[in-house]
Amino acid sequence: MTDEAAHARYDVRDGVGWITLERPHVLNALDGRLARDLVRAALRAEADADCWVVVVRGAGRAFSSGIDRTALSAGAIDESFFRDWIRALNCLEDMGKLVVSVIHGYCIGGGLQLALATDLRLATADAVLGLGATQHGLIPDGAVLRLARLVGLARAKELALLNDHVSAEAARAMGLVNWVVPPGELDAALARLIEKCLGAAPLATAHTKRLLQESFHLDPRTTIERVVRDQMACLRSWELEEANRAWDEKRAARFHPSPARALPGAAERAEPGHG
Repeated sequence: MTDEAAHARYDVRDGVGWITLERPHVLNALDGRLARDLVRAALRAEADADCWVVVVRGAGRAFSSGIDRTALSAGAIDESFFRDWIRALNCLEDMGKLVVSVIHGYCIGGGLQLALATDLRLATADAVLGLGATQHGLIPDGAVLRLARLVGLARAKELALLNDHVSAEAARAMGLVNWVVPPGELDAALARLIEKCLGAAPLATAHTKRLLQESFHLDPRTTIERVVRDQMACLRSWELEEANRAWDEKRAARFHPSPARALPGAAERAEPGHG
């Protein structure tokens, strides 16, 4: 299932949903249409029962060079862009599936904001990361509420206020990305990472991801009932039955594809809009 015409294209195969930014002629710079298409792609991935892991990548020579300065200068970037953009990133962050960004070339401004909304970040050694919004009179809206959680407040201020670009290795050292590989080894590294993701039980993954996100906002002692409720749901799931059967049979558990062909945790959301 593919949407070839979109500026952010979604397709799925073998349990993996692929979201690809499709403006390679401008290094996947972000405009209103890309933001709208990214919302649609994220919602499709979230609701797709055949999709267990989501990979976000950029076509061509870069992940994304950030906001389209030509569109910005022409006044074509308006409130609807920011609402769609933030909605797309929130959907990726909130969906009950593992979301991986594959970073190559430039990952600047909105490109880094997008990567920060994913769960895991795999970068090539020649990638360049940074923000830059405040240089253009804007707030790094997709990063300002996420960045400090990953790299600490002092480093986040340095990146967001001084707008320095950093290498992939420097990004890994500060926790901005998880792994760095040579460009020629990217496909193999991604295949290994996807295999690991598919080896995690989807219901347990969805609950664990949500609870980790909520841990920044809630006192752990106030959430015990929720944790126990979610644990009981896992205890009653087919996934635990498969894990126990695999243990007894001395083999690795196989969660994909599921017998029900359905993945819990996907929120029901309306079609993209500007409200």
